[in-house]
Amino acid sequence: MEKPWLKNYPSDVPEFIDLAQYDSVLDIVEQSCETHADSIAFLNMGATLTFRQLEQQSRAFAAYLQHELKMQPGDRCAIMMPNLLQYPIALFGILRAGLIAVNVNPLYTQRELQHQLADSGARMIVAISNFGATLEKVLPQTSIEHVIMTHIGDLLPQPKRTLVNFAIKYVKKMIPAFHIENAISIRKVLAAGRKLSYHRPACKPEDIAYLQYTGGTTGIAKGAMLTHRNIVANVLQVYGQFSPRTLLSKDYVVTPLPLYHIFANSVSLMFIMMIGGRNLLITNPRDMDSFIKELQGYPFTIFFGLNTLFSGMLKNEKFRALDFSNARFTIAGGMPTQEDVAKEWQAVTGMPVVEGYGLTECSPVVCSGIHTQQKYTAGIGVPLPSTEMRVVNDDHQALGINVVGELQVRGPQVMAGYWKQAEATAESIDADGWFSTGDMARMDKDGYFFIVDRKKDMILVSGFNVYSVEIEEILLLHPDIEEAAVIGLPHAVTGERVKAFICSSNKTLTSKEVQTHCRRYLTAYKVPRVIEFRDDLPKSSVGKVLKRELLTPVTDERI
Repeated sequence: MEKPWLKNYPSDVPEFIDLAQYDSVLDIVEQSCETHADSIAFLNMGATLTFRQLEQQSRAFAAYLQHELKMQPGDRCAIMMPNLLQYPIALFGILRAGLIAVNVNPLYTQRELQHQLADSGARMIVAISNFGATLEKVLPQTSIEHVIMTHIGDLLPQPKRTLVNFAIKYVKKMIPAFHIENAISIRKVLAAGRKLSYHRPACKPEDIAYLQYTGGTTGIAKGAMLTHRNIVANVLQVYGQFSPRTLLSKDYVVTPLPLYHIFANSVSLMFIMMIGGRNLLITNPRDMDSFIKELQGYPFTIFFGLNTLFSGMLKNEKFRALDFSNARFTIAGGMPTQEDVAKEWQAVTGMPVVEGYGLTECSPVVCSGIHTQQKYTAGIGVPLPSTEMRVVNDDHQALGINVVGELQVRGPQVMAGYWKQAEATAESIDADGWFSTGDMARMDKDGYFFIVDRKKDMILVSGFNVYSVEIEEILLLHPDIEEAAVIGLPHAVTGERVKAFICSSNKTLTSKEVQTHCRRYLTAYKVPRVIEFRDDLPKSSVGKVLKRELLTPVTDERI
C-alpha cells in the first residue's frame, strides 16, 4: 500500500524497526540493567532505585515466585498498585519468572475487580494495602492462591518507611480494616528471594507478556493478549519515531500517569528504561502540592502526561514558577490534547506537546507527532515505523484522501487477540492482520491522520475508556429505573463526561440517588456526572435507542 506519511519522516526516523534486537521484554530489562547498572532508574517519594538494584530485587522476586509459590510459566499474576518503586520490581519479577502480568486499576470496585481476576484466572496478586478490603471480598470468587501485600512506604529507607506507613494507616486512615489469611509482605518476599536461585525461563517472542484489560462494547471487559514481541516492537517503534539523536541516557523523566495503564507502561516505563533514563514516579498526581514539591530541584527533561493533568497544573502558580530550563519536550497520550491547553503549556514550560494515538490492543502506540516538531500540531500525527494505517468503508475497502471512514492498523504491535474470546478476536483482526480500531478518521494528502469520531459506543474520560453499555447495565439494576441510555458530553478538562438518560416511574428519584447506586458498582470516572430524566427515549423502528437524538437540551434534570 502507498505510504504518503514517509515523506514527513525526518532522515533519522527509519521506515522499519529491527525486531531482532530483543527476543523478549526480559532482554530489555537485563541489558538495560547491565548497561546502566550504577545509574538511577527510578525515584519515588525521595527514595531511589538504581538499575543494579532493580535487577537484583526483580530477580529475587522472580526466584520467590518460582521456588516458594511454585508458579509455572504462563501463569497469570495480577498487580494492583499505584506508581511506587515496588511496581517495576513486581512487574519485572513476574515477567522474568516467565509469567503473565495482569495490570489492575487499584480504584476498581468489587464488581470490576472480581471480573478481571476471575476472567484472567490469575493465581497470584501483588496488591497495595489501601485496597486490601476490596480484594478480601472478591478472593473467594477468583482463582487467586497467593497474595503479596505492600504498604506505600515499604521500599523507603528508615525511619521514613515507618513514619509514612504509620501516617497513612493511623493518621490519614487510608487503609480500611481487612484480613487476608496467609498474605505475605513484599519485604519478606524480597528477603527470602535473595537466598534463592533464579532460573531464567525460555521466553519466546510469541509468549504472552500481559493480559491488559480494556472495556468491551458488550459491557464486559476483555483481556488483550500482548506478547513479548508486541511490547518489544512498540518500545522500538517509539524509539525510532523519537530518534536516537533526540534521546539521551541522562534524560530526567516525569511519570505521573499510572503504570497499570498501557501507555505509561510501554512508553513511560519500558521505553525510558531501555534508553537508561532516570524516571520520577508520581504516586498521586491529584495531590498537586506533593507533586510539585517532588518536581522542585528535579531537572526534568521529558514530561509524560495528558490533557486533564496539563490543564490542572497550569492553574497552579507553584507549578508555573518551577525551573523549566532543562525541559525539552512533553509526550501526551490517553486522550486528545486541546489546542489552547497545548499552546499555554508550551508558553509556560517551553516544552512542545508531542501527541500520540494508540489503543490497548496495539501495545498501545500506533501514531504520533515527530520529534522535530516545535509546536502543537493538530491531528494524531503519522504512523510509527513498521506501522501501516488506512481508512476504510464498511466493506473494508480503502478510502481516498480526506474521506472519513474507520481507521485500521497493521503492525507488530497489534495484539495476538482477546483472552478466551475467539469470536471477538476474529471480528477485530482480519485474515490480513488489519485491526479495526472503531475510530472514525481521515488522512490528508501528506499522510497525517485525524480522528473525527468514534464508531464504537465509547466515552473517553481523562484517558480512560468508558463503555456506555456497562453503565447502562448498572443503571438498570436499580429497581426504579425502567430504561437507560448513556452518552459522552464534551468537557473542557476531562475531554468527555458521562451523561445518563433515565426513564423511571418514580418521580421522586434524584440524580444523587442514581449516582450513589452507580458508585456501588463502578469506578468513580464511570459514574454519570449529568443525569436527565425523560418519559421515554427516542427509538428506531426496531426499538434501538437513537443516541444522536438525545443530544438536546435537558428537560428534567434532578439534583
